[in-house]
Amino acid sequence: MMTDLLTTVLEAHGGPARWREAQRISARQFSDGALWPLKGHPGAVDDVTVTVDLHRQFTSHTPFLGEGRRTAFTPDRIAIETTEGEVVEELRNPRASFAGHELTTPWNAPQLAYFTGYAMWTYLTEPISLTFPGVRTEEIEPWAEDGEKFRRLKVTYPSDIATHSAEQVLYVDADGLLRRRDYTVDVAGGVPSAHYISGHREVSGLVIPATRMIYGRDENNARVPDPLVVSVRLEDITVS
Repeated sequence: MMTDLLTTVLEAHGGPARWREAQRISARQFSDGALWPLKGHPGAVDDVTVTVDLHRQFTSHTPFLGEGRRTAFTPDRIAIETTEGEVVEELRNPRASFAGHELTTPWNAPQLAYFTGYAMWTYLTEPISLTFPGVRTEEIEPWAEDGEKFRRLKVTYPSDIATHSAEQVLYVDADGLLRRRDYTVDVAGGVPSAHYISGHREVSGLVIPATRMIYGRDENNARVPDPLVVSVRLEDITVS
């Protein structure tokens, strides 16, 4: 059952009918921030093409750690392939490979591909993915920040959806647009994150944010302004 707030969010981002009709989103992705060198991969996902399927968990980034290579992410398998589809490296049950990881634990190439795959799928499929089987939403108490008041939607994901953490909180502005999300990064030692969303633009009837800035989050639920953990900027967004 959808909450009133989820209905508001869906309508503000283009409406559920248009989201169900669309099949995939692609964009040119520029990423920066402290996370990538910390994990041993500076610049690895800066200026790549990301494509996500809107109705199943699938993401591909290309080029990935070299020309002529791409990723193929699903929740139970991550692969690095040639652009002809030949598997270069793969990892099955990838989530289990992060056991014991902390924020400073380096990632190997498939682990990097898994993280970037599930993260971008989570972001680009919202809000339609919030209606998927097993996803539960409930409105919780509002939040005031920088002179604005936000309604908040607590999201609980089922175990078959790969994402940062089972419980996340979305912040919704007066126009019904998603502006912030809170979560813990389970694959990086459970670090708490405050993720800011902006640059919403309409593309083929869908409203898609183009800019994301991700910071640490303190015990008072406030962002820790330094360092900037991850930034994501999208250009040339297309819907098919």
